[in-house]
Amino acid sequence: MNKSRLAAAVSALVLLVSGGLAACASPKKDGDGETAESGVRANEATSAADFGGIDGLVAAAKREGELNVIALPPDWANYGAIIKAFGDKYGIHVNSVQPDATSQGEIDNANQQKGKSTAPDVFDLGQSAALANTSLFAPYRVATFGDVSDAFKDPGGAWINDYGGYMSIGFDSAKVPPITGVDDLLRPEFAGKVALNGDPTKSGAAFFGVMMASVSQGGSPDDIAPGVEFFRKLRQAGNFLPIDPTPATIESGGTPVVIDWDYLNVAETRKLPSWHVVIPPNAAVAGYYFQAINKDAPHPAAARLWQEFLYSDEGQNLYLQGGARPVRADTMVTKGTIDHAAYQVLPPVDGAATFVSVKQNKEAKAYLEANWANAIG
Repeated sequence: MNKSRLAAAVSALVLLVSGGLAACASPKKDGDGETAESGVRANEATSAADFGGIDGLVAAAKREGELNVIALPPDWANYGAIIKAFGDKYGIHVNSVQPDATSQGEIDNANQQKGKSTAPDVFDLGQSAALANTSLFAPYRVATFGDVSDAFKDPGGAWINDYGGYMSIGFDSAKVPPITGVDDLLRPEFAGKVALNGDPTKSGAAFFGVMMASVSQGGSPDDIAPGVEFFRKLRQAGNFLPIDPTPATIESGGTPVVIDWDYLNVAETRKLPSWHVVIPPNAAVAGYYFQAINKDAPHPAAARLWQEFLYSDEGQNLYLQGGARPVRADTMVTKGTIDHAAYQVLPPVDGAATFVSVKQNKEAKAYLEANWANAIG
């Protein structure tokens, strides 16, 4: 996943550790966590029950005192507020580093830092990276595990979708004409103005951006080739801008059109009044990110408490307040625990959503790896 959106402006809300997860000569981690009264070690716990309940988990996590997270920009799905809320609630210091890392970068970092106190405790991954690396995950079922549809979780708890959204086109109406669909981007008025958030062979956001283009051109999750061809035409027309957009480039006018998740484009509307967001009516492509615990987490109890927090009503509503669509939204609507004000302002979606299956994702990524570089030059 490309989370480079705030690489140059990491919020003061996020607690940082000097040197970060990739620091040299990092100390070894202390072990696999304490042993609970149940006799289960923290790194082997598969639910809060193994700690004697949520209070036991909280106590164990507080004794660890820290949590390492990676690739969580403050404005991505409201992670700045989420990290602050978790730290304030439990008094646990959150070490947030490399906010601009891709999903593959998270995996690479975990492998490089394995056995060290600086290794990431948890992952927030795009579909491709998550499903290719399940051997790195520790199974865990949060208290609200049953609220999540079977389609959005591993039955054994190795991973669970946390939030999602629709691929969208954000544009500055002060700099470009109105956009109603993907085909508009080929018009001469958009010369040198259209940016994609990342490299689709590595970034979840960019992958789904190409998939959105494919669906708009008659393709499908089974056939991403029309999307690659669309970007080839975009490049040939001189409209494709081969840089990763950030809030700074958007607000300065450097990237007046951005293909990205709707919740990231929506975040820009709060800062730039002329920024608008459209979900193409003929290409409503949806996707979720994957949350997982590193099986070698240096803070295994805190990692599990982090998950409990993310899937609580409080955590899910914090995602929603950032414009993302929490995975438990339907259940929370039924239970009356959803933040209705935030829920009502989500961008409208016209038509049925298109989802990409595990098999389709794998095949589409293989096609991208073989053809993307040639398409964009």
